Amino acid sequence: MESYLNDNFGGVKSKNSSEEALRRWRKLCSVVKNPKRRFRFTANLSKRSEAEAMKKTNQEKLRIAVLVSKAALQFIQGITLHSEYVVPDVVKAAGFQIGADELGSIVEGHDVKKLKIHGGMDGIANKLSTSTTKGLTTTEDRLKRRQEIYGINKFTESKVRSFWVFVWEALQDTTLIILAACAFISLVVGIAMEGWPKGAHDGLGIVASILLVVFVTAMSDYRQSLQFKDLDKEKKKISIQVTRDGFRQKISIYDLVPGDIVHLSIGDQVPADGLFISGYSLLINESSLTGESEPVCVNAEYPFLLSGTKVQDGYCKMLVTTVGMRTQWGKLLATLSEGGDDETPLQVKLNGVATIIGKIGLFFAVITFAVLAQRLVSRKYHDGLLLSWSGDDALEMLEFFAIAVTIVVVAVPEGLPLAVTLSLAFAMKKMMNDKALVRHLAACETMGSATTICSDKTGTLTTNHMTVVKACICRNVVEVNSSEKVDNLSSYVPDSARKTLLQSIFNNTGGEVVTNQDGKLEILGTPTETALLELGLSLGGDFQAQRQETKLVKVEPFNSIKKRMGVVLQLSEGGYRAHCKGASEIILGACDNYVDPSGNVVPLDEAALNLLKSTIDSFAGEALRTLCLAYKEIGDNFSAEDKISFEGYTCIGIVGIKDPVRPGVKESVATCRAAGITVMARSSPLDKHTLVKHLRTMFNEVVAVTGDGTNDAPALHEADIGLAMGIAGTEVAKESADVIILDDNFSTIVTVAKWGRSIYINIQKFVQFQLTVNVVALVVNFSSACWSGNAPLTAVQLLWVNMIMDTLGALALATEPPRDDLMQRAPVGRTGKFINNTMWRNILGQSIYQFITIWYLQTQGKQLFRLDGPDTDLTLNTITFNSFVFCQVFNEISSREMEKINVFRGILQNYVFLAVLISTVVFQFIIVQFLGDFANTIPLTMSQWFVTVFLGFLGMPIAAVVKLLPVGSI
Repeated sequence: MESYLNDNFGGVKSKNSSEEALRRWRKLCSVVKNPKRRFRFTANLSKRSEAEAMKKTNQEKLRIAVLVSKAALQFIQGITLHSEYVVPDVVKAAGFQIGADELGSIVEGHDVKKLKIHGGMDGIANKLSTSTTKGLTTTEDRLKRRQEIYGINKFTESKVRSFWVFVWEALQDTTLIILAACAFISLVVGIAMEGWPKGAHDGLGIVASILLVVFVTAMSDYRQSLQFKDLDKEKKKISIQVTRDGFRQKISIYDLVPGDIVHLSIGDQVPADGLFISGYSLLINESSLTGESEPVCVNAEYPFLLSGTKVQDGYCKMLVTTVGMRTQWGKLLATLSEGGDDETPLQVKLNGVATIIGKIGLFFAVITFAVLAQRLVSRKYHDGLLLSWSGDDALEMLEFFAIAVTIVVVAVPEGLPLAVTLSLAFAMKKMMNDKALVRHLAACETMGSATTICSDKTGTLTTNHMTVVKACICRNVVEVNSSEKVDNLSSYVPDSARKTLLQSIFNNTGGEVVTNQDGKLEILGTPTETALLELGLSLGGDFQAQRQETKLVKVEPFNSIKKRMGVVLQLSEGGYRAHCKGASEIILGACDNYVDPSGNVVPLDEAALNLLKSTIDSFAGEALRTLCLAYKEIGDNFSAEDKISFEGYTCIGIVGIKDPVRPGVKESVATCRAAGITVMARSSPLDKHTLVKHLRTMFNEVVAVTGDGTNDAPALHEADIGLAMGIAGTEVAKESADVIILDDNFSTIVTVAKWGRSIYINIQKFVQFQLTVNVVALVVNFSSACWSGNAPLTAVQLLWVNMIMDTLGALALATEPPRDDLMQRAPVGRTGKFINNTMWRNILGQSIYQFITIWYLQTQGKQLFRLDGPDTDLTLNTITFNSFVFCQVFNEISSREMEKINVFRGILQNYVFLAVLISTVVFQFIIVQFLGDFANTIPLTMSQWFVTVFLGFLGMPIAAVVKLLPVGSI
């Protein structure tokens, strides 16, 4: 079976599977009772094709728009343009001078001519009643008016389907429809033969069973849909930096309105359509919208920014012009959402299992019906009544057909693939409480099979609260982790060197120091930038004053390829100066000079170079992140188009930044090792050297260290090293990540791995339980039909058994919480057997016991229970049915552990399991004692109840003994 599954259902990956692979496994699923339910959580390939077609259309439209805008730009230069645009009255009344449609056509169409007509970006800002420096005035009334005129920044979402939709989908089951037809015929024939109500009992019993199955299935599916809806809301919680009322602040992207001033930096997703106000080296990746991988350079001449694209390099301020469903991204997203997520590899594999079992069940159903029908025909032939058929004969043949159809119902484990979804939905909700947001179902599976975890160092292994604690300025190494020690640093640093240091800190930065709404200074930026800016402020620097003293001419933002950031300043006294900071070894390698203790610039001789290198090593040995700051004079001839040369710099100094290790990280890494998971550390390229020393000190070894920049992500996925969890604070990381660690804690990653393993094991438990029921139900009915010409389990009873093993079984076993001992075994790996030898051992052992028990009851039950009288056969069949059900109840308990004897550990804490177990027993009691006319049962005596329950219970010690058998003997 495993080789068949791998050959035919193994081509699907956890992410980015080919369309061919997705289509192939669907074609192989030949025995499907209810396609609507079976394939509910699989990708809609036709909708995806529509989305791809839309991307191609966008690509062509944007290509044409760019060409047209360039031509228009050349044509309109020097020409005075007159506006023919008429402002709608409703827009005027609201206090604005441009409508939503006009704004949308400017940005989406890259219409330079229209932009020029409206006065460029500044003209648009005025017409939107906003300030490019202070942003919007956010009174509630004005914001409401903006939303009424321009819309809200939300996309159309699929409505939550009502419970009755799931009922309707559950009714689409082909086998249930056939059974319903059988019930209708049974009702008609039965009432005609025996009158009402006696003649309606069999038909109404089947109808009642069908309705029970349908409603329980629908309820389970409805609850799953609500869980996914809640999780989907969590996935979309994204914040963005804006300026409003003159202050920088964070707001939800859903609160953005046209006129907002948004601040974007490398890694951010553009949250709405807009226009470039100001910025440096801005490269935008529009592949999500157009499929084009080449980044687009956005600047004042080409100022168009589109929602859904990503900042690949640089940073900028953006004026929001169009939001929500008016944007091209909103329209595309609506189509993409209908396409759905890829099905997970485990879902596909279980569809394969369901297909195999379904074919076997279909074969047995046909043979069973053929045997039962042949017995009836033979009997009539021997009685000489072959051509004389009564209503009773018709009802008997109908019952045989219903039994055959119900065997298919039981045999085709439609709930098997859906059990994965149930387990994943349950786990995802629980993981939210553990500070892990799962964005893709397949991620849970991946983590369950993960052999390697590649984690960030900063903020994950460490606390992400950075401060400069040591500095080497002018060859003086000083501790600066308190105000007194900062004052001490000031005494060592000459005024000229201090001025250059502050100029470097406050200008060569991606952060900002702003005044918040409380009138206090607030530092914005990455933890590294924040640490440097705090040092600058503690040295008595003034951020705004420093920025006004010079003019920023060029910025080269930090990225993981260059491993540095650089700026060029135009000095007030004339000339230009370049500042650079980055990885210590790299920046130091570009330096020819350094600032000595007197503040003079002197050549960087070998002694000074060795001193600085040993300082870097010393800082790294103390687990400090090191940065080198440098500058150089570049004369009077420099333009913004020139590149900043990377040679001939003067070293200002080296700073050591402390980021303490998180509590519990060491224990979590030890847990991973015990679980056979290799821990890899991702670090900023700025301090790989530091990280290696740090981790060797903490954990005795480190496997590998890689960069955390966006350019490293494809390599990590290509290497297929399990799941790379990038905690970068940028939205592009969240957009790309499969799992978002909300508390940035490595211990949470370990928790996710534990949950992943729990899901895998839970599904294996459920499959083991369901296959056991399948095997026994098929063999018992088939063998009994061949032996006695009757099936001991009727259609109604088999429907109840199907619900026990399908919906209720999935609820009970697929929702077991994880236990710590899961992290004391080796990972399964992606190529490992899903239905392994341990499972086959348990399935065969339990199946043999149950079959022998049921067969013994069928052949010797009358003598064992001393049955006689007119109801003997009905009583025996009821005893058989009750014993069979309680075998499944106790086997459900035994299935909680596939290898361990103690199956009761933690059972009282699993309320779902207990509820399912109690519900099953209560309903079974009601069916046997009170629903005899409908379920073909008869009330049992106390002793009969005791024996049937005991026979079911006996399966538990049998299961325990079977677990002692070595797997190799199977």
